Amino acid sequence: MKEFTAFIRKEFYHIFRDTRTMMILILLPIILIMLFSFAISVEIRNINIGILAPTRDQNITQLANKIDASEYFNVTNWLTSPDDIDRLMRRNEVDLVLCFEDAFASRTTSADGANIAITIDASNPNTASSEMMFLMGVLQSSMNGNVSPTTPQGTLTSNVRMLYNPQNKSSYNFVPGIMGLILILICALMTSVSIVREKETGTMEVLLVSPVKPIHIIFAKMIPYFIISCIVLTIVLTLSFTVLEIPMLGTLHWVILESLIYILLALTIGLFVSTMVDSQLVATLICAIIFMLPMLLLSGMLFPIESMPRFFQVISNIIPARWYIAAIKKLMIQGVEFQFVIKETLILITMTIALLVASLKKFKETL
Repeated sequence: MKEFTAFIRKEFYHIFRDTRTMMILILLPIILIMLFSFAISVEIRNINIGILAPTRDQNITQLANKIDASEYFNVTNWLTSPDDIDRLMRRNEVDLVLCFEDAFASRTTSADGANIAITIDASNPNTASSEMMFLMGVLQSSMNGNVSPTTPQGTLTSNVRMLYNPQNKSSYNFVPGIMGLILILICALMTSVSIVREKETGTMEVLLVSPVKPIHIIFAKMIPYFIISCIVLTIVLTLSFTVLEIPMLGTLHWVILESLIYILLALTIGLFVSTMVDSQLVATLICAIIFMLPMLLLSGMLFPIESMPRFFQVISNIIPARWYIAAIKKLMIQGVEFQFVIKETLILITMTIALLVASLKKFKETL
């Protein structure tokens, strides 16, 4: 037991003496969560909008002012001809144009109602659909609130209820995803590189002839990263609740338990990679390309899994982060009980056991 404890202390000393490793373990998670939550955002803001109206009457002016007053749109141009639409969009001066018909004010009181045409730059289809959604919300709110004191209630009606994320903040989606990315980075990448470094420099043979069993040597190298991962998890959760104002609608200890299971899974991934390669460069490339890149693209962090082709939906089932992110969203943001994430939890546990058994078997074969 003394030898096992000594090996754990040795690993801590190696980590603390390496400045680059400490920066990756502590500073990188903070940078990533701030970057994804603030700099990288799918929220729509400051959309340049043009107004095409045959006559600039009081009703159209008031409606344009309400649109301009919203946090989403800036009315930058008043157009006089439909020919101006293509010219302004090609010059990136407007993102969409709101086109009013003749006698707009009088038509709002008619049985058929008024028509408003919307022309959008759809070169980016994801942004275009979001712009349309936000604009329809502003128009419906403005029309239902009466365009002018003398205009009856408009013909556009809606009843929209936003559950769990009424402010439509992208950080609600990114924080669970970035938690999965950070833990994979720390546990899988750093653990695999740490073990492979011993093999690459030839010191693994020296460790194996010590009184400590080989399996204890492996666990001794994993325990420091498990403890550091728990510290990083505490930092990430603290930043999420204080700086990013992510709600904790569920029970905190279930979130922590789910994260600990995922940390163990990430450690076994690092162990499995270390048994397959003998080079730090190869281990880094495998963790970055085979694990981290698919995690970003196929876990549901950036793109909805339901929107993917059937082939990639099937492939996403073997991505551990998919199940972790889904569970954390349910526990943190939706506030469900633990029984509703049992499926995701069992899948993570099964992956952990399978990878651990495969890693230990491969490690013995290597020895």
